[in-house]
Amino acid sequence: MSKCYWICFYRSISKPENLAAYAKLAGPAVEANGGKFLARGEAARAYEAGVKSRTVVIEYPSLDAAVKAHDSADYQAALAALGDGAVRDLRFVEAV
Repeated sequence: MSKCYWICFYRSISKPENLAAYAKLAGPAVEANGGKFLARGEAARAYEAGVKSRTVVIEYPSLDAAVKAHDSADYQAALAALGDGAVRDLRFVEAV
């Protein structure tokens, strides 16, 4: 099995307090399901059509593990806390 990378780009954050509530729940949910944070924060540079916004990269041992983490009750509770506080683009990419 290939490792999998959970990559999340924040297009906009309208409610920072929702993002803070999400982060308190999401971090432990990610780690409890085998995820390892590799990068998180505002992009250092953005090129081409890129946007210099918050980006998060999490490594999982497999695509199945990433999907399981996303679908877990703990992570779904984090998403509920985020609500409409941000617009995001979430992608799972398998390693080559």
